[in-house]
Amino acid sequence: MLATIQPGATFKDTLQKLPSIDGVQRLDLVDDAGTVVASIENKPGKQGSLAVYQYLNQCFGVLDAKAAAHGLEIFGEHTEDARNRPGAHPNVDLLLATAAGGAPLRMEVVAAEG
Repeated sequence: MLATIQPGATFKDTLQKLPSIDGVQRLDLVDDAGTVVASIENKPGKQGSLAVYQYLNQCFGVLDAKAAAHGLEIFGEHTEDARNRPGAHPNVDLLLATAAGGAPLRMEVVAAEG
């Protein structure tokens, strides 16, 4: 397990502290029934979220209320924007729902092929 980091002044600053996502194809979020409820792919526009969720997996091993609360700190200014514009940041919305008492989810990192 990794030690948690202190968020920087902006999400961009914090992102630079997170472990690399090189070699990661995607991260799946899986419920207790084994259903994939969300996937975050390693592609432009999603790489910041992928880095955050991979980091949360390495630190906490499961996406529960504690991990979600830390993830919201990591997302910084995007968390406030997500609260003001539901649906604009679906990966932050998922953290908000989990932090508010949503069911914990398993995080499964899928390695890139080749």
